[in-house]
Amino acid sequence: MHTERTSIFYTAVGHFCRKTDANGRTYPVILVNQEEHMVDMQEMAVWTVLNWRFLHLEQIEMKYGQLAGELPPARRTLETCLNRLEMRGLIARGVGDTDFEALYDLLGGLYVVPLSESLPLRLATFWKLLLDGVPFAKARQLFQKDRPSAREVQVLALSRQALLSTAELIKCAEVGATDVSTDEKLMKALIDNDYTTSDSIVFEMLEAEQRTPITMAVASLYLRKQIIFERE
Repeated sequence: MHTERTSIFYTAVGHFCRKTDANGRTYPVILVNQEEHMVDMQEMAVWTVLNWRFLHLEQIEMKYGQLAGELPPARRTLETCLNRLEMRGLIARGVGDTDFEALYDLLGGLYVVPLSESLPLRLATFWKLLLDGVPFAKARQLFQKDRPSAREVQVLALSRQALLSTAELIKCAEVGATDVSTDEKLMKALIDNDYTTSDSIVFEMLEAEQRTPITMAVASLYLRKQIIFERE
């Protein structure tokens, strides 16, 4: 008997930052919407595995297993850790009948932040890569000129004007909006009826012509470390 397999993707939300306490000791935090979230070693490892990746559970298990030997004994299972991080909003999960549907479910409600817009954020990301054991020459590529596609340019141009979710970027592309630099212009692009909200727009864009190209552009930018994801 053939059973269809549901696709599930996970990814990280926010960005890494190192803080220093009164005794000069450093500790990791994850910043989401400018709010600091303390994490333990296991949570930091899982978040790092998911940062700039879209992974199925089996892939997470494999990559986490490669790090586990360098960590203190875990106090919880990997699944429990994933659930805890998801409940805290530090990672996101998408589910669908196909990989693309799971990807859209994952990204539709996440907000896109161009990394190039923040030098401090890019520097923090650079140091994170070094701490993760990435060679200096490879980590330095974070500062090199990227060559985005036309769709990716469109996503970046809109995201630099306003904090937009992937679904909202799709809606902007659907209506041909290029200027969302004010609240009035943004609302005009996004709201054309009495029932659209930031939550419902994810579902409204399911049949949009621009859903596939914009979703794939967002995914590509993320995998190339040009953006991070935030929550509103």
